[in-house]
Amino acid sequence: MKDKERLLSLKEPVRFIFSHSALREGWDNPNVFQICTLKPQSASEIKNRQEIGRGLRLCVNQQGERMDESVLGSEVQELNKLTLVTDMGFAAFATALQNGLAESLADRPKKVDAQLFLGRELVNANGEKVKVTQDLAEAIYEDLIGSGYVKRGELTDKYYADKASGTVQVADEVKDCAASVVSILSTIYDSHSVELEDAHGNNIEAKVDPDKLKKKEFLVLWEKINQKSFYTVSFDTKDLIQKAIDKLNSHLEVSRIFVKKEYGEQEAKIQSKDQLLQGEGFRQKKGDQEVADRSVLGSVRYDLVGKLVEETGLTRATVAAILAGMAPIKFAMYRLNPEEFILKAGKIINNEKATAIIQHIAYNKLDAVYDTDIFTAATLRGKLGQNAMPVDRSIYDYLIYDSDGERKFAGQLDINEKVAVYVKLPKSFFISTPVGKYSPDWAIAFHEGTVKHVYFVAETKGNNDTMELRGVEEAKIECAKAHFAAISNSSITYDVITSFEELINLVS
Repeated sequence: MKDKERLLSLKEPVRFIFSHSALREGWDNPNVFQICTLKPQSASEIKNRQEIGRGLRLCVNQQGERMDESVLGSEVQELNKLTLVTDMGFAAFATALQNGLAESLADRPKKVDAQLFLGRELVNANGEKVKVTQDLAEAIYEDLIGSGYVKRGELTDKYYADKASGTVQVADEVKDCAASVVSILSTIYDSHSVELEDAHGNNIEAKVDPDKLKKKEFLVLWEKINQKSFYTVSFDTKDLIQKAIDKLNSHLEVSRIFVKKEYGEQEAKIQSKDQLLQGEGFRQKKGDQEVADRSVLGSVRYDLVGKLVEETGLTRATVAAILAGMAPIKFAMYRLNPEEFILKAGKIINNEKATAIIQHIAYNKLDAVYDTDIFTAATLRGKLGQNAMPVDRSIYDYLIYDSDGERKFAGQLDINEKVAVYVKLPKSFFISTPVGKYSPDWAIAFHEGTVKHVYFVAETKGNNDTMELRGVEEAKIECAKAHFAAISNSSITYDVITSFEELINLVS
């Protein structure tokens, strides 16, 4: 443990650190894949929680960068795991620990109703704020029920599945504020978040069928799509700068930082510990909220240009020109809230950059190709009935799906006689684009003579209305179309679809 940096090298054969009692020290370790045995339960609840927390560390990549939710998204829980080897006594301890965590979170809202949204401020994609009235709150709530997201005041599995896949649909009145609605719903206490995962439960791991991997239809499909490519973009930088300036001047809004002040007094007589735990030991006398009276920057120095270069991938000269061209009243918002200014300005610039890319990008083939090892190297785990299902026509024996829509789509692929073989593509199969890596969802081969377009690569969405696919997302899809056209001489069809029926119409 004195030579931790050695673990970052891919040449280092050590993959696991076995620890028995070192959790007491709280050491950090870049190799997170740990297996440990818990010490006997302490009388201190806080100490017990600390020992679990010290056992789990976020892993890092070869450059030493933390692999957290901002990098991995929904896969963060799958990659960062602590394996506990326990006897029955320790199993009971772990259950009690989880129950304790659940109790400590239980003061969060538990029911979804119209009052949850009343008086809240929603923010749309352009940074504009919308105050939720009684009528609007009821419209949001009724639409959640109609969409199957709420039942008897509780969020359903359908909601959590759509949230994970980013396809939550909200009322038309707040369609542009979907992210804010989801953010409010995230304050609801979710009992699923503290469920134990039993390693001896119905967990399964999807395995590649070697015979399917050698199947003629799959080999032809794979040969057509496994080519890597590079892109070139040639657009007018001055035009991009001017469009970014205009969009920032018209749409950038940065919220002020407020200071919340609360004043309270301790009760003259405290009867019991329960009184303190329930928050009754102090009584709030008054509260107030006011704008921060001095610049939040203080003495902190930001490399504003450098931060926006990181966010957008543009050159320092281009970013500097955009900032210099902004209206003074808009640029002054930087001092109100630097972090929010950087995030929102970066998003607006990226959307303008994405629009320019769609019109001016070209893809060319490289000599390099993806190997079929990406299918055998991927570790795909799930639970039967929750996010895994047995399949016949895929190259895997089980399909691990991300949403109910994917489950239904795969179910139709699996029983249709026209389909020869299909695969849900792993994240390690991606197309490079100027706005980030893009991984399509499916690769499908049909039987010769049954359809017009035999080889198809699909992206499944809840809604393929081009008005819904804005900015960066639309740019990635257009880049994917250009990529597959370049590497396959149009023998591969790529498109965004919403259902199996739409797929059949396209290939026919």
